[in-house]
Amino acid sequence: MEEFYRIRRLPPYVFETVNKAKARARNAGADIIDLGMGNPDLPAPPHVIDKLKDTLGKPRTDRYSASRGIVGLRRAQAAYYERRFGVKLNPDTQVVTTLGSKEGFANVAQAITAPGDIVLVPNPSYPIHAFGFLMAGGSVRSVPSEPTPDFFPTLERAIVHSIPKPTAVVVCYPANPTAYVASLDFYKDLVAFAKKHQILVLSDLAYAEVYFDNDPPPSMLQVPGAIDVCVEFTSMSKTFSMPGWRIGFAVGNDRVVAALARVKSYLDYGAFTPIQVAATAALNGPDDCIKEMREVYQKRRDVLVESFGRAGWTVPPPRASMFAWAQIPEPFTSLGSVEFATLLIEKADLAVSPGIGFGEYGEGYVRIALVENEQRIRQAARNVRRFLETGPEKLHNVVPLATRR
Repeated sequence: MEEFYRIRRLPPYVFETVNKAKARARNAGADIIDLGMGNPDLPAPPHVIDKLKDTLGKPRTDRYSASRGIVGLRRAQAAYYERRFGVKLNPDTQVVTTLGSKEGFANVAQAITAPGDIVLVPNPSYPIHAFGFLMAGGSVRSVPSEPTPDFFPTLERAIVHSIPKPTAVVVCYPANPTAYVASLDFYKDLVAFAKKHQILVLSDLAYAEVYFDNDPPPSMLQVPGAIDVCVEFTSMSKTFSMPGWRIGFAVGNDRVVAALARVKSYLDYGAFTPIQVAATAALNGPDDCIKEMREVYQKRRDVLVESFGRAGWTVPPPRASMFAWAQIPEPFTSLGSVEFATLLIEKADLAVSPGIGFGEYGEGYVRIALVENEQRIRQAARNVRRFLETGPEKLHNVVPLATRR
């Protein structure tokens, strides 16, 4: 397999070590509290499921669907942007439905990347932000993840010292994995930078509705003129707890949206029509379910921060997203994130994601997903307390929790 060009461009899967440890522990009878993958455990809203059921088996719905999304769904997404952000979009030319935001990123990389093109990608960041372009034959240069004024001098140096000049910059706020949130002022500066240097901005806004303390994050498209240089990706996965349904969107610049739609027309026929109809009902329906989702994650966040803090592990409270980004606690920092995450599985029945899996600058951190209920999070904290009290020098003598039950 390693002889294939695109496979050679993919490094070993960092999370595989942790996944194997998790499988071993479960095979031995351990009850692993899995806060690793950002896989929502909440149910999809009842009215969305009802619409899916109503549409199944209707004439023509089992046939091939529309690759760029059915008209009603694209109109619903445009209406959402106007309602939520005050941004007007043409559903025919500025909205395309994707099979999730992850697939949307991979497809846009195929659409706009020539061999050797350079794309600026945050580090740490969600893996598809980099590997979508690497698999398309491009190259990646790392830039900071945090949306501060320091971001722009680094970006400027990357533009000046990269040959050829970068074609695009990727941003993701609220950020996966770091949970950083960008301000509208930051986006204004980024749009001005992109226009000055004639590069595209690809914005991942998958966590737009997962925010806390009544502080909604903005869209980059709220910046006047942003649509000249920007395409933004959103998802139904987190907002409506529909990760397996695979529905997302790319919206913004007409030229890039058209290129993405053309590539998709060769790759897929769009999601199953009843799923697209149900997604339309979600976007056009009441937002009570979104508020309830937000409240659930905020309660989990607060329990995580409080209980892990009492256990001896300081976890900064995220302002948004369904993740906390935490430094490896002393005195375990020398282990590195993969070994530390593996030890947590083996000795504390707790799974988290090692930070190195999101880029080299994620080393020293782990990502903790809010995908278990409050009781399970408190149990995880109790396991962590016992783990931390043991200390790294004694861990090789510790009997795993699973064998004590």
